[in-house]
Amino acid sequence: MAMWDKIKDQAKTFQQSQGTRGASGSGQGSHGPAGGGRPGSSSGGSKTQLIGMFKSQLASAKNELKSGAYRDASMAMCALVAAADGQVEPAERQRVEELIVSNEVLQNFPADQLRQRFNQHVDRLLANFEQGKAEALQVIAKAAKKPAEARAVVQTGMVVAGADGSFEPSEQYAIREACTALNIPPSEFGV
Repeated sequence: MAMWDKIKDQAKTFQQSQGTRGASGSGQGSHGPAGGGRPGSSSGGSKTQLIGMFKSQLASAKNELKSGAYRDASMAMCALVAAADGQVEPAERQRVEELIVSNEVLQNFPADQLRQRFNQHVDRLLANFEQGKAEALQVIAKAAKKPAEARAVVQTGMVVAGADGSFEPSEQYAIREACTALNIPPSEFGV
């Protein structure tokens, strides 16, 4: 629970810092938290709100996220998160694929490219987890050159990891490793 609150605060701070940099950010941010304002179970709400916040941050950067490095790194990130516990059920693979192809920002890329890269990483991770992970982290590290893309890769991973409403320790660990590969302090994402 506390972890989500911590991330929420950090996401807020991050959003405020984004807002001061570009005027466009403030206009688009307004539709983000609106859905999370309902009184309900606070823990579920905060997660949904948080994922919503990452989604709106990604959406506001959509036009900058068109590079092959972002595409490849975010697919490697999604595969790492999906296979974080060392296994990927066919249903889970399909669910993550659907999340990927329906993601507003990833619609910058053809769906078959995304599926192909995601599945390639998942297959490698399942065949040899350590080697597959090393390869995925190498691909993720290529996005480190542009901080905005690097953060977007982690946000994409967080959106996919949190989509099922739970955020497993193994998924948190995968995100921490990706942050390290991207030279981003994991604390920025509360992991």
